[in-house]
Amino acid sequence: MTTTQEALLPGTRRALLHRIAVAQAEGRAPSLVAAVVRDGQTVWHGARTSVDGHGPDESVQYRIGSITKTFTAVLVMRLRDEGLLDLADPLEKHLPGTGVGEATIAELLAHTAGLAAESPAPWWERTPGSLRPELSDVLGEQPLLHPVGRRHHYSNPGYTVLGALVEELRGAPWEEVLRNEVLEPLGLHRTSGQPVTPHAGGWAVHPWADAMLPEPLEDLGRMAPAGQLWSTTGDLARFAVFLARGDDRVLSAESVREMRTPAAPAEAADVLDGVTYGLGMQIQRQGGRLLVGHSGSLPGFLANLTISVEDDVAAVVLANCTSGLLLGAVGADLVRIVAEAEPRIPEPWRPLREVDPAVLDLVGQWYWGTHAFGLRATADGLLSLAPLAGGGRRARFRANGDGTWTGLEGYYAGELLRPVRRADGSLSHLDLGSFVFTRQPYDPEAAVPGGVDPEGWRGIG
Repeated sequence: MTTTQEALLPGTRRALLHRIAVAQAEGRAPSLVAAVVRDGQTVWHGARTSVDGHGPDESVQYRIGSITKTFTAVLVMRLRDEGLLDLADPLEKHLPGTGVGEATIAELLAHTAGLAAESPAPWWERTPGSLRPELSDVLGEQPLLHPVGRRHHYSNPGYTVLGALVEELRGAPWEEVLRNEVLEPLGLHRTSGQPVTPHAGGWAVHPWADAMLPEPLEDLGRMAPAGQLWSTTGDLARFAVFLARGDDRVLSAESVREMRTPAAPAEAADVLDGVTYGLGMQIQRQGGRLLVGHSGSLPGFLANLTISVEDDVAAVVLANCTSGLLLGAVGADLVRIVAEAEPRIPEPWRPLREVDPAVLDLVGQWYWGTHAFGLRATADGLLSLAPLAGGGRRARFRANGDGTWTGLEGYYAGELLRPVRRADGSLSHLDLGSFVFTRQPYDPEAAVPGGVDPEGWRGIG
Protein backbone atom coordinates (compact mmCIF):
# COMPACT_ATOMS: atom_id res chain seq x y z
CA MET A 1 0.00 0.00 0.00
CA THR A 2 1.46 3.34 -0.98
CA THR A 3 0.79 6.66 0.66
CA THR A 4 -0.69 9.18 -1.77
CA GLN A 5 -0.85 12.48 0.08
CA GLU A 6 -2.11 14.24 -3.08
CA ALA A 7 -5.29 12.16 -2.97
CA LEU A 8 -6.79 14.54 -0.40
CA LEU A 9 -7.52 18.23 -0.95
CA PRO A 10 -5.22 20.70 0.84
CA GLY A 11 -8.06 21.93 3.06
CA THR A 12 -8.83 18.37 4.16
CA ARG A 13 -5.19 17.65 4.93
CA ARG A 14 -4.92 20.81 7.02
CA ALA A 15 -8.09 19.91 8.96
CA LEU A 16 -6.65 16.48 9.73
CA LEU A 17 -3.34 17.96 10.88
CA HIS A 18 -5.18 20.51 13.02
CA ARG A 19 -7.20 17.77 14.70
CA ILE A 20 -4.19 15.68 15.73
CA ALA A 21 -2.22 18.81 16.70
CA VAL A 22 -5.00 19.84 19.10
CA ALA A 23 -5.20 16.29 20.46
CA GLN A 24 -1.45 16.05 21.07
CA ALA A 25 -1.20 19.50 22.65
CA GLU A 26 -4.28 19.29 24.87
CA GLY A 27 -3.69 15.63 25.71
CA ARG A 28 0.00 16.32 26.44
CA ALA A 29 1.21 13.24 24.54
CA PRO A 30 4.97 12.86 24.03
CA SER A 31 4.14 11.86 20.46
CA LEU A 32 1.07 11.11 18.38
CA VAL A 33 0.93 9.59 14.93
CA ALA A 34 -2.10 9.04 12.68
CA ALA A 35 -3.06 7.77 9.25
CA VAL A 36 -6.22 7.91 7.14
CA VAL A 37 -7.29 5.28 4.61
CA ARG A 38 -9.73 5.85 1.76
CA ASP A 39 -10.67 3.54 -1.10
CA GLY A 40 -8.22 0.92 0.14
CA GLN A 41 -5.20 3.26 0.15
CA THR A 42 -3.41 5.33 2.80
CA VAL A 43 -4.12 8.89 1.72
CA TRP A 44 -2.74 10.85 4.67
CA HIS A 45 -0.19 10.48 7.44
CA GLY A 46 0.49 12.95 10.21
CA ALA A 47 2.62 13.13 13.36
CA ARG A 48 3.34 15.52 16.19
CA THR A 49 6.65 15.83 18.09
CA SER A 50 9.30 13.13 18.02
CA VAL A 51 10.43 9.63 18.93
CA ASP A 52 14.16 9.38 19.71
CA GLY A 53 14.70 12.80 18.18
CA HIS A 54 12.88 12.33 14.87
CA GLY A 55 9.27 12.68 13.78
CA PRO A 56 7.51 9.31 13.85
CA ASP A 57 6.54 8.00 10.44
CA GLU A 58 4.26 5.14 9.37
CA SER A 59 6.96 2.57 10.24
CA VAL A 60 7.51 3.51 13.91
CA GLN A 61 6.05 0.92 16.26
CA TYR A 62 3.71 1.70 19.16
CA ARG A 63 2.11 -0.80 21.47
CA ILE A 64 -1.51 -1.32 20.41
CA GLY A 65 -2.96 -3.08 23.46
CA SER A 66 -6.42 -4.51 22.96
CA ILE A 67 -6.44 -4.05 19.18
CA THR A 68 -4.57 -7.36 19.58
CA LYS A 69 -7.96 -8.91 20.40
CA THR A 70 -9.20 -8.27 16.87
CA PHE A 71 -6.21 -10.19 15.50
CA THR A 72 -6.97 -13.08 17.86
CA ALA A 73 -10.62 -13.03 16.76
CA VAL A 74 -9.50 -13.32 13.12
CA LEU A 75 -7.59 -16.50 14.00
CA VAL A 76 -10.67 -17.98 15.70
CA MET A 77 -12.86 -17.11 12.71
CA ARG A 78 -10.37 -18.89 10.44
CA LEU A 79 -10.76 -22.02 12.57
CA ARG A 80 -14.52 -21.72 12.18
CA ASP A 81 -14.32 -21.24 8.42
CA GLU A 82 -12.12 -24.33 8.13
CA GLY A 83 -14.71 -26.40 10.01
CA LEU A 84 -12.47 -27.05 13.02
CA LEU A 85 -15.01 -25.50 15.36
CA ASP A 86 -18.46 -23.95 15.43
CA LEU A 87 -19.05 -20.63 17.16
CA ALA A 88 -21.88 -22.29 19.09
CA ASP A 89 -19.53 -24.95 20.48
CA PRO A 90 -18.91 -24.84 24.22
CA LEU A 91 -15.26 -24.20 25.00
CA GLU A 92 -15.08 -27.54 26.85
CA LYS A 93 -15.43 -29.40 23.53
CA HIS A 94 -12.07 -28.13 22.31
CA LEU A 95 -10.23 -26.96 25.43
CA PRO A 96 -11.33 -29.02 28.42
CA GLY A 97 -10.60 -28.34 32.05
CA THR A 98 -10.55 -24.54 32.09
CA GLY A 99 -13.43 -24.10 34.53
CA VAL A 100 -15.27 -21.90 32.03
CA GLY A 101 -16.07 -24.64 29.55
CA GLU A 102 -19.81 -23.97 29.38
CA ALA A 103 -19.19 -20.65 27.60
CA THR A 104 -19.40 -20.84 23.83
CA ILE A 105 -16.74 -19.64 21.42
CA ALA A 106 -19.09 -16.88 20.23
CA GLU A 107 -19.70 -15.72 23.80
CA LEU A 108 -15.97 -15.48 24.44
CA LEU A 109 -15.49 -13.48 21.22
CA ALA A 110 -18.32 -11.09 22.13
CA HIS A 111 -17.38 -10.73 25.84
CA THR A 112 -20.67 -12.30 26.95
CA ALA A 113 -19.15 -15.39 28.59
CA GLY A 114 -19.45 -13.90 32.10
CA LEU A 115 -15.70 -13.85 32.78
CA ALA A 116 -13.96 -11.28 34.96
CA ALA A 117 -12.54 -8.19 33.30
CA GLU A 118 -9.02 -8.77 34.64
CA SER A 119 -6.84 -11.58 35.92
CA PRO A 120 -6.23 -11.93 39.67
CA ALA A 121 -3.65 -9.62 41.30
CA PRO A 122 -0.97 -8.48 40.83
CA TRP A 123 -1.90 -5.93 38.12
CA TRP A 124 -1.20 -7.93 34.98
CA GLU A 125 -0.33 -5.00 32.68
CA ARG A 126 2.56 -3.88 34.93
CA THR A 127 3.96 -7.24 36.01
CA PRO A 128 5.78 -10.01 34.09
CA GLY A 129 3.69 -12.63 32.34
CA SER A 130 5.89 -15.25 34.03
CA LEU A 131 3.74 -14.69 37.13
CA ARG A 132 0.81 -16.25 35.24
CA PRO A 133 2.28 -19.24 33.37
CA GLU A 134 -0.94 -21.29 33.27
CA LEU A 135 -4.52 -20.54 32.25
CA SER A 136 -5.57 -21.23 35.83
CA ASP A 137 -3.32 -18.35 36.93
CA VAL A 138 -5.07 -16.03 34.47
CA LEU A 139 -8.60 -17.14 35.31
CA GLY A 140 -8.23 -17.43 39.07
CA GLU A 141 -10.42 -19.27 41.55
CA GLN A 142 -13.59 -17.42 40.53
CA PRO A 143 -13.36 -16.85 36.75
CA LEU A 144 -17.11 -16.28 36.24
CA LEU A 145 -18.63 -13.11 37.67
CA HIS A 146 -21.90 -13.24 35.70
CA PRO A 147 -24.18 -15.94 34.28
CA VAL A 148 -22.81 -17.20 30.97
CA GLY A 149 -24.42 -15.49 27.98
CA ARG A 150 -26.51 -13.00 29.96
CA ARG A 151 -24.62 -9.71 29.63
CA HIS A 152 -21.71 -8.01 27.92
CA HIS A 153 -18.76 -7.73 30.29
CA TYR A 154 -15.41 -6.94 28.70
CA SER A 155 -12.87 -9.61 29.59
CA ASN A 156 -9.12 -9.77 29.04
CA PRO A 157 -8.91 -13.34 30.40
CA GLY A 158 -11.59 -14.32 27.87
CA TYR A 159 -9.24 -13.52 24.99
CA THR A 160 -6.39 -15.29 26.77
CA VAL A 161 -8.60 -18.37 26.66
CA LEU A 162 -9.25 -17.84 22.94
CA GLY A 163 -5.49 -17.62 22.35
CA ALA A 164 -5.08 -20.92 24.16
CA LEU A 165 -7.82 -22.39 21.97
CA VAL A 166 -5.92 -21.32 18.84
CA GLU A 167 -2.76 -22.95 20.19
CA GLU A 168 -4.62 -26.16 21.02
CA LEU A 169 -6.20 -26.54 17.58
CA ARG A 170 -3.15 -25.39 15.60
CA GLY A 171 -0.52 -27.15 17.70
CA ALA A 172 1.72 -24.05 17.66
CA PRO A 173 2.24 -20.87 19.73
CA TRP A 174 -0.32 -18.10 19.25
CA GLU A 175 2.19 -15.58 17.88
CA GLU A 176 3.59 -18.09 15.37
CA VAL A 177 0.10 -18.89 14.12
CA LEU A 178 -0.70 -15.18 13.89
CA ARG A 179 2.41 -14.45 11.84
CA ASN A 180 1.88 -17.34 9.43
CA GLU A 181 -1.86 -16.93 8.94
CA VAL A 182 -2.50 -13.17 9.20
CA LEU A 183 0.55 -10.93 9.41
CA GLU A 184 2.54 -12.38 6.51
CA PRO A 185 -0.38 -12.80 4.07
CA LEU A 186 -1.54 -9.21 4.69
CA GLY A 187 1.97 -7.77 4.52
CA LEU A 188 1.99 -6.56 8.15
CA HIS A 189 5.75 -6.87 8.47
CA ARG A 190 6.05 -4.24 11.22
CA THR A 191 3.58 -5.92 13.60
CA SER A 192 5.16 -8.11 16.27
CA GLY A 193 4.90 -9.41 19.80
CA GLN A 194 8.08 -7.63 20.89
CA PRO A 195 9.16 -4.10 19.93
CA VAL A 196 11.45 -3.80 16.92
CA THR A 197 13.44 -0.61 16.27
CA PRO A 198 12.31 2.04 15.51
CA HIS A 199 9.69 2.06 18.25
CA ALA A 200 8.30 4.55 20.73
CA GLY A 201 8.93 4.33 24.45
CA GLY A 202 5.94 4.34 26.78
CA TRP A 203 5.44 7.29 29.12
CA ALA A 204 3.20 8.41 31.95
CA VAL A 205 2.55 12.16 32.01
CA HIS A 206 2.01 13.74 35.43
CA PRO A 207 -1.62 14.92 35.69
CA TRP A 208 -0.67 18.20 37.42
CA ALA A 209 2.74 18.96 35.96
CA ASP A 210 4.40 18.83 32.57
CA ALA A 211 6.64 15.99 33.70
CA MET A 212 7.03 12.43 32.44
CA LEU A 213 7.83 9.02 33.90
CA PRO A 214 8.83 5.95 31.84
CA GLU A 215 6.38 3.05 32.03
CA PRO A 216 7.54 -0.58 32.31
CA LEU A 217 7.32 -2.65 29.10
CA GLU A 218 6.24 -6.09 30.26
CA ASP A 219 5.92 -9.28 28.24
CA LEU A 220 2.33 -10.36 28.96
CA GLY A 221 3.08 -14.07 28.58
CA ARG A 222 -0.12 -16.12 28.59
CA MET A 223 -2.18 -12.94 28.24
CA ALA A 224 -0.50 -11.93 24.97
CA PRO A 225 -3.60 -12.70 22.83
CA ALA A 226 -5.45 -9.98 24.78
CA GLY A 227 -2.96 -7.14 24.32
CA GLN A 228 0.67 -7.93 23.49
CA LEU A 229 1.15 -6.61 19.96
CA TRP A 230 3.22 -3.70 18.68
CA SER A 231 2.35 -2.18 15.31
CA THR A 232 2.53 0.92 13.13
CA THR A 233 0.07 3.20 11.41
CA GLY A 234 1.19 1.70 8.09
CA ASP A 235 0.42 -1.86 9.15
CA LEU A 236 -2.84 -0.96 10.89
CA ALA A 237 -3.95 0.94 7.79
CA ARG A 238 -3.55 -2.31 5.82
CA PHE A 239 -5.37 -4.19 8.56
CA ALA A 240 -8.25 -1.68 8.37
CA VAL A 241 -8.63 -2.34 4.65
CA PHE A 242 -8.81 -6.07 5.40
CA LEU A 243 -11.43 -5.58 8.14
CA ALA A 244 -13.57 -3.55 5.73
CA ARG A 245 -13.22 -5.71 2.62
CA GLY A 246 -11.88 -9.10 3.61
CA ASP A 247 -9.08 -10.98 1.89
CA ASP A 248 -9.61 -14.58 0.81
CA ARG A 249 -6.06 -15.45 1.85
CA VAL A 250 -7.13 -14.78 5.44
CA LEU A 251 -10.91 -14.31 5.81
CA SER A 252 -13.67 -13.74 3.29
CA ALA A 253 -15.62 -10.50 3.05
CA GLU A 254 -18.60 -12.37 4.49
CA SER A 255 -16.65 -13.49 7.57
CA VAL A 256 -15.24 -10.04 8.37
CA ARG A 257 -18.77 -8.65 7.90
CA GLU A 258 -19.87 -11.17 10.55
CA MET A 259 -17.17 -9.84 12.88
CA ARG A 260 -18.54 -6.32 12.38
CA THR A 261 -22.12 -7.40 13.21
CA PRO A 262 -23.39 -6.76 16.77
CA ALA A 263 -23.17 -9.95 18.82
CA ALA A 264 -23.56 -8.52 22.32
CA PRO A 265 -26.07 -6.22 24.01
CA ALA A 266 -24.82 -2.77 24.93
CA GLU A 267 -23.98 -2.15 28.56
CA ALA A 268 -26.62 0.03 30.20
CA ALA A 269 -24.16 2.92 30.45
CA ASP A 270 -23.45 2.69 26.70
CA VAL A 271 -27.01 2.54 25.38
CA LEU A 272 -27.26 6.28 24.70
CA ASP A 273 -23.96 6.20 22.82
CA GLY A 274 -25.07 3.27 20.70
CA VAL A 275 -21.98 1.24 21.67
CA THR A 276 -21.99 -2.52 21.28
CA TYR A 277 -19.58 -5.34 20.39
CA GLY A 278 -19.30 -7.83 17.55
CA LEU A 279 -16.90 -10.76 17.28
CA GLY A 280 -13.65 -9.10 18.28
CA MET A 281 -14.71 -5.63 17.11
CA GLN A 282 -16.22 -2.62 18.85
CA ILE A 283 -19.25 -1.04 17.15
CA GLN A 284 -20.59 2.47 17.70
CA ARG A 285 -23.02 4.82 16.01
CA GLN A 286 -21.76 8.39 16.24
CA GLY A 287 -23.27 11.38 14.50
CA GLY A 288 -25.37 9.12 12.30
CA ARG A 289 -22.25 7.24 11.17
CA LEU A 290 -21.68 3.55 11.98
CA LEU A 291 -18.10 3.07 13.16
CA VAL A 292 -16.34 -0.23 13.79
CA GLY A 293 -12.86 -1.10 14.96
CA HIS A 294 -11.10 -1.37 18.32
CA SER A 295 -9.28 0.71 20.89
CA GLY A 296 -6.27 -0.32 22.92
CA SER A 297 -4.24 0.76 25.92
CA LEU A 298 -1.37 -0.48 28.03
CA PRO A 299 0.77 1.53 30.44
CA GLY A 300 2.56 4.09 28.28
CA PHE A 301 0.44 3.64 25.14
CA LEU A 302 -2.96 4.39 23.62
CA ALA A 303 -4.22 3.16 20.26
CA ASN A 304 -7.34 3.37 18.15
CA LEU A 305 -8.54 1.92 14.85
CA THR A 306 -11.82 3.36 13.49
CA ILE A 307 -13.55 2.33 10.24
CA SER A 308 -16.63 3.65 8.47
CA VAL A 309 -17.38 0.93 5.95
CA GLU A 310 -20.15 2.96 4.32
CA ASP A 311 -17.82 5.92 3.72
CA ASP A 312 -14.88 3.60 2.88
CA VAL A 313 -12.73 5.68 5.26
CA ALA A 314 -10.63 4.48 8.20
CA ALA A 315 -8.33 6.17 10.69
CA VAL A 316 -5.47 4.91 12.86
CA VAL A 317 -4.23 6.95 15.83
CA LEU A 318 -1.34 5.93 18.13
CA ALA A 319 0.20 7.75 21.09
CA ASN A 320 2.84 6.93 23.70
CA CYS A 321 1.16 8.08 26.89
CA THR A 322 -0.83 6.24 29.53
CA SER A 323 -3.81 8.62 29.62
CA GLY A 324 -4.99 12.10 28.78
CA LEU A 325 -6.21 11.45 25.24
CA LEU A 326 -9.54 10.11 24.00
CA LEU A 327 -8.20 8.51 20.85
CA GLY A 328 -11.61 7.07 19.95
CA ALA A 329 -12.93 10.60 19.56
CA VAL A 330 -9.86 11.60 17.54
CA GLY A 331 -10.24 8.61 15.21
CA ALA A 332 -13.94 9.30 14.72
CA ASP A 333 -13.18 12.94 13.92
CA LEU A 334 -10.54 12.03 11.34
CA VAL A 335 -13.05 9.76 9.60
CA ARG A 336 -15.73 12.45 9.76
CA ILE A 337 -13.44 15.17 8.38
CA VAL A 338 -12.66 13.16 5.26
CA ALA A 339 -16.15 11.74 4.81
CA GLU A 340 -17.80 15.16 5.02
CA ALA A 341 -15.20 17.24 3.20
CA GLU A 342 -14.76 14.76 0.38
CA PRO A 343 -17.82 12.48 0.22
CA ARG A 344 -17.39 9.07 -1.31
CA ILE A 345 -17.94 9.03 -5.06
CA PRO A 346 -20.49 6.29 -5.76
CA GLU A 347 -19.71 3.56 -8.21
CA PRO A 348 -21.24 4.22 -11.64
CA TRP A 349 -24.57 2.58 -12.27
CA ARG A 350 -24.31 -0.39 -14.59
CA PRO A 351 -27.07 -2.65 -15.90
CA LEU A 352 -27.40 -6.34 -15.27
CA ARG A 353 -25.08 -8.46 -17.38
CA GLU A 354 -27.84 -10.95 -18.06
CA VAL A 355 -31.57 -10.51 -17.73
CA ASP A 356 -33.43 -13.47 -16.27
CA PRO A 357 -37.14 -13.38 -17.23
CA ALA A 358 -38.00 -15.29 -14.04
CA VAL A 359 -36.37 -12.56 -11.96
CA LEU A 360 -38.07 -9.78 -13.91
CA ASP A 361 -41.35 -11.48 -13.10
CA LEU A 362 -40.66 -10.90 -9.39
CA VAL A 363 -39.74 -7.24 -9.38
CA GLY A 364 -42.03 -4.26 -8.93
CA GLN A 365 -44.61 -3.25 -6.38
CA TRP A 366 -45.82 -5.65 -3.69
CA TYR A 367 -48.05 -5.31 -0.66
CA TRP A 368 -47.66 -6.85 2.76
CA GLY A 369 -51.22 -6.37 3.86
CA THR A 370 -51.66 -2.66 3.11
CA HIS A 371 -47.95 -1.73 3.30
CA ALA A 372 -46.47 -0.95 -0.12
CA PHE A 373 -43.00 -2.31 -0.94
CA GLY A 374 -40.78 -2.27 -3.99
CA LEU A 375 -38.72 -5.29 -5.05
CA ARG A 376 -35.79 -4.47 -7.31
CA ALA A 377 -33.19 -6.62 -9.09
CA THR A 378 -29.73 -5.07 -8.76
CA ALA A 379 -26.61 -5.45 -10.89
CA ASP A 380 -24.87 -7.47 -8.16
CA GLY A 381 -27.39 -10.28 -8.68
CA LEU A 382 -29.39 -9.58 -5.54
CA LEU A 383 -33.00 -8.64 -4.89
CA SER A 384 -33.62 -5.54 -2.79
CA LEU A 385 -36.87 -5.12 -0.84
CA ALA A 386 -37.73 -1.70 0.63
CA PRO A 387 -40.86 0.19 1.70
CA LEU A 388 -42.08 2.68 -0.88
CA ALA A 389 -42.84 5.32 1.75
CA GLY A 390 -41.79 5.93 5.34
CA GLY A 391 -39.87 3.50 7.50
CA GLY A 392 -40.18 -0.25 7.46
CA ARG A 393 -38.33 -3.48 7.04
CA ARG A 394 -35.85 -3.66 4.22
CA ALA A 395 -33.39 -6.31 3.14
CA ARG A 396 -31.38 -7.73 0.28
CA PHE A 397 -31.77 -11.32 -0.85
CA ARG A 398 -29.33 -13.78 -2.42
CA ALA A 399 -30.49 -16.38 -4.97
CA ASN A 400 -30.30 -20.01 -3.84
CA GLY A 401 -30.32 -21.45 -7.33
CA ASP A 402 -33.68 -23.18 -6.95
CA GLY A 403 -35.96 -20.19 -7.44
CA THR A 404 -35.88 -19.18 -3.78
CA TRP A 405 -33.93 -16.35 -2.15
CA THR A 406 -32.37 -15.94 1.30
CA GLY A 407 -32.39 -12.67 3.26
CA LEU A 408 -28.99 -11.16 4.05
CA GLU A 409 -29.76 -8.53 6.67
CA GLY A 410 -32.20 -6.95 9.06
CA TYR A 411 -35.45 -8.57 10.09
CA TYR A 412 -35.34 -10.94 7.13
CA ALA A 413 -31.75 -12.13 7.59
CA GLY A 414 -31.73 -15.88 6.94
CA GLU A 415 -35.44 -15.93 6.04
CA LEU A 416 -36.60 -17.58 2.83
CA LEU A 417 -38.30 -15.62 0.05
CA ARG A 418 -40.32 -18.08 -2.05
CA PRO A 419 -42.29 -17.14 -5.18
CA VAL A 420 -45.59 -19.06 -5.22
CA ARG A 421 -47.04 -19.83 -8.64
CA ARG A 422 -50.44 -20.94 -9.84
CA ALA A 423 -51.07 -24.16 -11.73
CA ASP A 424 -50.58 -22.34 -15.04
CA GLY A 425 -47.15 -21.08 -13.92
CA SER A 426 -48.20 -17.47 -13.37
CA LEU A 427 -46.98 -15.73 -10.23
CA SER A 428 -49.54 -15.67 -7.42
CA HIS A 429 -47.68 -14.13 -4.48
CA LEU A 430 -44.45 -14.11 -2.50
CA ASP A 431 -44.04 -16.07 0.71
CA LEU A 432 -41.45 -14.39 2.92
CA GLY A 433 -40.95 -16.29 6.15
CA SER A 434 -44.71 -17.13 6.05
CA PHE A 435 -45.73 -13.52 5.32
CA VAL A 436 -47.70 -13.20 2.08
CA PHE A 437 -46.85 -10.34 -0.29
CA THR A 438 -49.43 -9.70 -3.01
CA ARG A 439 -49.58 -7.50 -6.11
CA GLN A 440 -52.64 -5.66 -4.75
CA PRO A 441 -53.49 -4.99 -1.09
CA TYR A 442 -55.07 -8.23 0.15
CA ASP A 443 -55.39 -9.58 -3.38
CA PRO A 444 -58.43 -11.94 -3.40
CA GLU A 445 -56.70 -14.02 -6.11
CA ALA A 446 -53.83 -14.88 -3.76
CA ALA A 447 -53.76 -17.31 -0.85
CA VAL A 448 -53.91 -14.72 1.92
CA PRO A 449 -54.10 -16.42 5.33
CA GLY A 450 -57.46 -15.79 6.92
CA GLY A 451 -59.00 -15.10 3.52
CA VAL A 452 -60.18 -11.83 2.01
CA ASP A 453 -63.72 -10.55 2.62
CA PRO A 454 -65.67 -11.38 -0.58
CA GLU A 455 -67.40 -7.98 -0.56
CA GLY A 456 -64.03 -6.30 -1.02
CA TRP A 457 -63.02 -2.79 -0.10
CA ARG A 458 -65.79 -0.37 1.01
CA GLY A 459 -66.46 2.97 2.58
CA ILE A 460 -68.51 3.82 5.64
CA GLY A 461 -72.13 4.11 4.57
